[in-house]
Amino acid sequence: MRMVDLIIKKRDGHELSNEEIKFWIDGYVKGEIPDYQSSAMCMAIFFKGMTKREIATLTDYMEHSGEVIDLSAISGIKVDKHSTGGVGDKTSLVLGPMVAAAGGKLAKMSGRGLGHTGGTLDKLESIPHMSIAKTKEEMIDQVNKIGLAIIGQTSSLVPADKKLYALRDVTGTVESIPLIAASVMSKKLASGTDAILLDVTVGEGAFMKNMDSARELARTMVGIGTSLGRDTVAVLSDMSEPLGFAVGNNLEVKEAIASLHGKGPKDLMDLCYTSGSIMLLQAHVCSTLDEAREKLHEVIENGEAFKKLCLMVEAQGGDVSYIKDPDKFEVSKNIIEIRSDFDGYIREINALEIGVSAMKLGAGRETLDDVIDMSAGIVLARKIGAKISKGDLLCTVYTNKSEEEYLPVLEEIKHAYVFTNEEVEILPVIREIIRE
Repeated sequence: MRMVDLIIKKRDGHELSNEEIKFWIDGYVKGEIPDYQSSAMCMAIFFKGMTKREIATLTDYMEHSGEVIDLSAISGIKVDKHSTGGVGDKTSLVLGPMVAAAGGKLAKMSGRGLGHTGGTLDKLESIPHMSIAKTKEEMIDQVNKIGLAIIGQTSSLVPADKKLYALRDVTGTVESIPLIAASVMSKKLASGTDAILLDVTVGEGAFMKNMDSARELARTMVGIGTSLGRDTVAVLSDMSEPLGFAVGNNLEVKEAIASLHGKGPKDLMDLCYTSGSIMLLQAHVCSTLDEAREKLHEVIENGEAFKKLCLMVEAQGGDVSYIKDPDKFEVSKNIIEIRSDFDGYIREINALEIGVSAMKLGAGRETLDDVIDMSAGIVLARKIGAKISKGDLLCTVYTNKSEEEYLPVLEEIKHAYVFTNEEVEILPVIREIIRE
């Protein structure tokens, strides 16, 4: 078998056999197939696509290219959640404790943020002394004890994806749905969970900008999970404006804490209640969505969800006093208010522009080596649809950058807002739910 023949076969629009896909992935991971041939294959897939069978096979071989975590030592059905990324997406910090408090078992391996999309690990590490570097055995023990762990992915997990993702990033082949789906699902499947809830974000702040592409990605990933024996459901959630109000690491942790005290933004809580209800059904903790939603409301109201966050932080070495008293978190030395010059309604808050601006203020990283300022970010005062008058607060900016550095960013933040004289329809955060 020769790699060049497989490239030509896919270039001409034909299906690759299971053996041919295995030959490619195994050879690439071992270094026997060079980058230039793998990049040619990725480009062929970009233009010609893959069948459901090909995508499932590619995912399966990528999953098994390294360590596959065995979570059978955790009692009960293990559930996991993955978001395709966005701005202000602190969902895992709220949803995880809610699901665990309601009786679910959530063992989550997460990644870091890059560009305008914040990573869950970075947000957790804004809590002093919080450790995300746990062994598989420590994670299993923690989930058995408290029902919840969110840790970093091990270096031995899915090496095929690490190599392919780096290659796709520099060869213009990132935006291929078969390759995106295989990348996401290979990592989730290798993490050993029984059931997967996918949050596929759609809008300006998301990877998928429109409903058609988001729906296609969601259906592809649900199909992969189902064909490989995992209960997989996807929600399509709106990311045309930031989720919640806070964008930035410790700012989002503070909002997550407020949410677990029952004071969360409506869009964030709607997403958590809907996603959490599905996860409790997947975990066989509840038999109906209504029962599950009621249980989730209960653990917010009685404080059990907040207690789970405290237990997780404590179990992972974090300083719980910051969770119990969020005023202890570091605050940026520069705090700037941006106010409205317009009377009317907010029609748009471009999530991408807000996310990129927050990154420039220090809240994110453009390269994996960049150091994040945990206190930097933006906190919105009003969302799409709000009626405003001149002088009303639109958002507050937090940064340790110099005035020379942050002044141009303030103009970019103002540019993210679009106003109108007409009332604006507020779309629900959950756009669609996709099952096999």
